[in-house]
Amino acid sequence: MPRRHIRVTGAPEAPLRAALTALRTRLDVPTSFPPEALAEAERAAKAPVLPERDATDIPFLTIDPPGSTDLDQALHLSRRGTGYRVRYTIADVAAFVVPSGALDREAHRRVTTLYFPDTRVPLHPAPLSEDAASLLPGRDRPAVLWTLDLDAEGRTVAVDVHRALVRSRAQLDYAGVQRQIDTGTAEEPLALLKEIGERRERLELERGGISLNVPEQEIVEHDHTYELAYRAPHPADGWNAQLSLLTGMAAAELMLAHGTGILRTLPAAPDGAVGRLRRTARALGIDWPHHVSYAALVRSLDPHRPHHAAFLQECTTLLRGAGYTPFRDGELPALTTHAAVAAPYAHCTAPLRRLVDRYASEICLAATAGDPVPDWVLAALDTLPARMTEGARRVGTVERECVDLVEAALLKDRVGEEFDACVIDVDDHRPTTGVVQLRTPAVIGRIDGRTPLPLGDPLRVRLTQSDPATAKVRFEAV
Repeated sequence: MPRRHIRVTGAPEAPLRAALTALRTRLDVPTSFPPEALAEAERAAKAPVLPERDATDIPFLTIDPPGSTDLDQALHLSRRGTGYRVRYTIADVAAFVVPSGALDREAHRRVTTLYFPDTRVPLHPAPLSEDAASLLPGRDRPAVLWTLDLDAEGRTVAVDVHRALVRSRAQLDYAGVQRQIDTGTAEEPLALLKEIGERRERLELERGGISLNVPEQEIVEHDHTYELAYRAPHPADGWNAQLSLLTGMAAAELMLAHGTGILRTLPAAPDGAVGRLRRTARALGIDWPHHVSYAALVRSLDPHRPHHAAFLQECTTLLRGAGYTPFRDGELPALTTHAAVAAPYAHCTAPLRRLVDRYASEICLAATAGDPVPDWVLAALDTLPARMTEGARRVGTVERECVDLVEAALLKDRVGEEFDACVIDVDDHRPTTGVVQLRTPAVIGRIDGRTPLPLGDPLRVRLTQSDPATAKVRFEAV
């Protein structure tokens, strides 16, 4: 699901990038892999466990941001009668990682890849995540191959998953894909991305699901000051995301039918969270009539407009209650759905970057083949949610600290200036303290007032502190 993306450019010695380096030290983020884990990764890279099936004749392609090297997924789309066939292949990390080995233990410690505005801290060592296990073009790779047959409306009618050797033919990026589709120069299978993606988007609307087209924020340094810009996602980003959702939903259904699995679940958002989001919409000048649902509002937003882009960033707060729900032996959990997906859903498409996906793939492979779930998977099933929760907490901390640091850098030369803002949160115990959102730039910060703050009302504020070294932004009411 979407995260808040912030990208920082500039030289490593630039103040903001230096502050990000210091942040990683303060958060005790690992900068290197233990020697035994790295040695195991290098050995595995030279001798992975290869599958019996050969699917290298299928011309897969990947779609990722420019410069990506950790490629989890590749796709091939084709027509099937009046419907479609989606082949979605996932990097087979289990072909390289020995259960309970040094590499596996380190992956359980890290849990996820951590994304900073200027770099990433990977789940697996580079010889695997950026080379031997990555679905790079022109190279044979062990993979978990999903075949999903859809009808003319895009509904799933058949699912198969097995291990296979695959070879990607092309590494594409979203802008290039969008350009080919818009100009009519895309050939099948790429041209079908729009056709299938739009059908899946219509089905998402029908079932009440919500996809957030969260823009990427870019912080650019100019003459020792910083400017904020948004990169709105292309429609192709959303179409490609629909294929990942399609696969995750198929995985969830397979596991539920099998009676053993681990789902990504999310209860409906509490009224208080939606109320806070309504205040944020008001702060940003976005009209949200009470008769309009959250889902309808999100679909009406244009991520190219800065205020809409800022609001889409804040919409991710409704995803904070998501968790991982394991089950076994046919005893299904009380909650099996993900509120934003509006269906059962599982994480299985990003094993290079997320620990749980490797386990979900193994369960789905066993379910399809009618084989027992491997013992090493069952042994970890009950402890995985806690590990993933801790990993999600770490991701949240990193994202929150990075946002605070970037916003402090953005405003560091504007202390004393006044801004138009809106109060979006008030401390229940201290009504003179709360949170404001500026109209421009789209910054959120703490405010200390002398009188109770007017929740949801516009307010003129003065910036009193903006220190990148402490990642603190503070305002006072004028």
